[in-house]
Amino acid sequence: MTEHLLSLGSTDLLVLFGAALLAGCTRGFTGFGTAMVYLPLAGMVLDPVSAITTLIMMDILGPVPMLPKVLPHAHRADLTRLLVGTALAAPLGLAALFVMNPDLFRVLVSSVSLLMLAGLLLGWRYSGALGPRAVFGTGLVAGFLGGAVGMPGPPVIFVYMASPHPAQVIRANTTLFLLGYDILLVAFLALASRLDPAIALTGLLLTVPNMLGNLAGSALFVPDREKLYRSAAYALIFGVALAGLPIWT
Repeated sequence: MTEHLLSLGSTDLLVLFGAALLAGCTRGFTGFGTAMVYLPLAGMVLDPVSAITTLIMMDILGPVPMLPKVLPHAHRADLTRLLVGTALAAPLGLAALFVMNPDLFRVLVSSVSLLMLAGLLLGWRYSGALGPRAVFGTGLVAGFLGGAVGMPGPPVIFVYMASPHPAQVIRANTTLFLLGYDILLVAFLALASRLDPAIALTGLLLTVPNMLGNLAGSALFVPDREKLYRSAAYALIFGVALAGLPIWT
């Protein structure tokens, strides 16, 4: 496992840049999927903490241009409950991450990706009442998953799929939640003295291929062929999740 940008070989750098590009394309097609595509591949060449650090640094700038559009539509009470739950549980997830074996990390990341994919294909939905406690509990689960495997999105996505909120509110809350998660995790890593400046810089550099992928995915997306693009994105997520398992290397 490598820990410093300058110590990465050319093949490892190509894996990271390719992962960032593919993750951006997937998000451009589907609106989500960055972590599901990036982390299984990044876990092949980076230790678990570095993989998640590069992800949040790569992803933290992406939503900034969208903030003026989504802020007016945010359901602030729900967003607050999600982020408070995440802030409470993320340190527990990070504590698990700090002692996690790299192979176990890769298994968990691929498993969460495959479980999320199965849920999307099978149409899983949260069927309970979406009250304050349910939203807060979702934040707790998302925070732990975000700290341990860098994937806070699945619980929030599945709960909001059954939400009575309008689509623009769901989009706003999901976007702002993920940005808030990134900021919280950067703060927690810094407080734990685990925010490596070189790794953080690597993540910022990966913003370039990730944004290019986002632009390409958005430009190529044709609404009339949404099912085709989603199928391609799902196939990519499935292939990457399998490739990320430590049984191959």
